[in-house]
Amino acid sequence: MDDAKGLAIAFEEAKASYEEGGVPGETSALYNSGRLPAKAYQGSTMYTTLSPCDMCTGACLLYGIARVVIGENKNFLGGEGYLRQRGVEVVVVDDAECKGLMDKFIAEKPELWNEDIGVEERVYSKEGIKAQG
Repeated sequence: MDDAKGLAIAFEEAKASYEEGGVPGETSALYNSGRLPAKAYQGSTMYTTLSPCDMCTGACLLYGIARVVIGENKNFLGGEGYLRQRGVEVVVVDDAECKGLMDKFIAEKPELWNEDIGVEERVYSKEGIKAQG
């Protein structure tokens, strides 16, 4: 599968998750694929609309994901460095639709966003930590 198609599928899943209240896509994808041994994922590519959080980064490493394609990392710079350090190929597409969906999610559901990234009253970004209102 090419990256554009994989990311398009991830984006559709992210839109559905947005409507349902938000669940980390990487762990949801692994869960929904069924009970497979970790070796079934080795060498595969994970497509995600947002830079993976620490939990999803760990899942990628645990399952031997070889490549992670990220839609955008402006809103949140997750475990990309750690993935690279552990030998995972990381590709950042900088997709405007992915960024727009995350901007909307953060603006409309700040409590859920902060819960998702494990902080209270702060938002992490490439620009650093910003205190909210």
